[in-house]
Amino acid sequence: MPLSNFAPEQYEQLLADKVEVVQNLLAAYQPPEASIFPSAPSAFRMRAEFRLWHQGDELHYVMFRPGEPKTPIVITQFPIACEAIQSLMPVLLKHLQSEPLLRHKIFQVEFLSTLSGDTLITLVYHRKLDEAWLEQATELASQLGIHIVGRSRKQKLVPRQDYVTEILPVAGREFYYRQYEQAFTQPNAQLNIQMLEWALDATAALSGDLLELYCGNGNFTLPLAQHFDQVIATELSKTSIRAARWNLERNGIENVQMIRLSAEEVSQAIAGTREFRRLADLPQALGSYDLRTVFVDPPRAGLDPATTAMVAQFEHILYISCNPQSLADNLATLCKTHEIERFALFDQFPYTHHMECGVLLRQKQLS
Repeated sequence: MPLSNFAPEQYEQLLADKVEVVQNLLAAYQPPEASIFPSAPSAFRMRAEFRLWHQGDELHYVMFRPGEPKTPIVITQFPIACEAIQSLMPVLLKHLQSEPLLRHKIFQVEFLSTLSGDTLITLVYHRKLDEAWLEQATELASQLGIHIVGRSRKQKLVPRQDYVTEILPVAGREFYYRQYEQAFTQPNAQLNIQMLEWALDATAALSGDLLELYCGNGNFTLPLAQHFDQVIATELSKTSIRAARWNLERNGIENVQMIRLSAEEVSQAIAGTREFRRLADLPQALGSYDLRTVFVDPPRAGLDPATTAMVAQFEHILYISCNPQSLADNLATLCKTHEIERFALFDQFPYTHHMECGVLLRQKQLS
């Protein structure tokens, strides 16, 4: 997002304009009135990434406009970042400028913070890192009270740990989440809480077992598990699976089975066209689960045709989408067999055209 788009005094109108666009896009599928969840107008991002620009003895955070990769724009303030990142940015820059070993051939810095106050930065270099770097990075992390990870080509050094622990209050309960550096996490934590609470409310009356695709680190899995007898949660990323398993154990959730499968592979397993040894870890055969509800949170491309056909077999479909257009494309198929029962819009990315959507679909009754 170009910082020139940052206009908190116009936030309400900008949100209203986005809502109108999405509602018009999805109107053909006759959703009910949307629940609208606005973001805080500033200090909402828990992640930030900057290039570092060397200018003599000075370092600057910079960003680049699309199509202008050689024209750096110096960033002195980043008001959309959470307060922890905003406070850390000038302090970190001062330390990097004063430590030749830490600044030598550094070209990028990535921030990851949490509502719980746990913060991690990744320093990225155009050189090999050594024990001297590790010693200074460890000292700096202690001084700043944060975690630091160093990266260069085919190299990663971790002085202490490469993750943060987030604590999200959801519907009266605290959930603990391990979030690894450079792994996907929801960037707007307060909106994420509202998404989780909306999903909980939307599924409160459902029963049976749940199949979840694209479960990531278990962001939705943890709270949703309380509404279902058993949950089969699938994800392809090894890092996300590792985080999800820790999250399940830390939160004492015992009715979730984590399986490393892609959405395409799940479709093949459900259809019985392929057998997967990974499914042998389930405590019972896949076909013996009472899978009435499926939850999907796909990438921007949405659901592929085979996955769309597979989820259309379920009584209820809970769909979180980061791309209204791909959601509309999938609804063109899903609304032949289902109708939209709940509809929500979450402004995860203020001052951009992006909008997160949530729909709960119910299978149509045969007449």
